[in-house]
Amino acid sequence: MNNIPDIHPDFRILLERKEQELIDLFTDLRAFIFELYPDSNELLYHTHALTSVFSVSDKLSDAFCMIPIYTNHLNLGFNKGTLLEDTDKLLTGTGNLIRHIPVKNKTDYRNEKVQKLVLSAAQFAVNDMDKPSKAIRQTISKIKK
Repeated sequence: MNNIPDIHPDFRILLERKEQELIDLFTDLRAFIFELYPDSNELLYHTHALTSVFSVSDKLSDAFCMIPIYTNHLNLGFNKGTLLEDTDKLLTGTGNLIRHIPVKNKTDYRNEKVQKLVLSAAQFAVNDMDKPSKAIRQTISKIKK
């Protein structure tokens, strides 16, 4: 886990209320995404779930994946999952755009198939972006205090 940004204090306060198993999974999954796409910007939200969104810019519309943490589980979500080529049939969900991979342990995402999907989603987001971003590797908290 080289050079992974620290978890933002706004997010950490809420994360620490979760079960340790979820905290550990989130921390490792977050590191996995930064390992694959180190220039990710991380947008943080707290709505129906505590969510870390990874974007190729500082905009939610340019996001490629996310980690929503619910009460007892978390997912690896793909913001434009229905538009991705999912040859390995990893993605589940019924929304118009968003698809996800349920995460129960590290083997659910630390594998070549998911790595390929995350990189594909990031490249799709870059290609779909309206204009190039100057934001690189920033953490932007949208959590209301």
